[in-house]
Amino acid sequence: MCIAIPGEIISIDRDYAITNTMGVESEVNIKLIENPCINDYVLIHAGCAIEKIDYEYFSYLEHIIREALGSNSNGY
Repeated sequence: MCIAIPGEIISIDRDYAITNTMGVESEVNIKLIENPCINDYVLIHAGCAIEKIDYEYFSYLEHIIREALGSNSNGY
């Protein structure tokens, strides 16, 4: 089973973006999504943003992941 994690785009440089996921910044490829913008929320899988999502869904997924990890703090 594969899982995608939610992230927020915080900067963009051509085909790549820096995203913030639960306090962890990482570089992801954004070629697969249409018109990516700073502050967009995306699902990330295998280093690629695969879908834009709204803030409500982003928050829900982040909450579920934190519960699964047993963590209420930033970072993994």
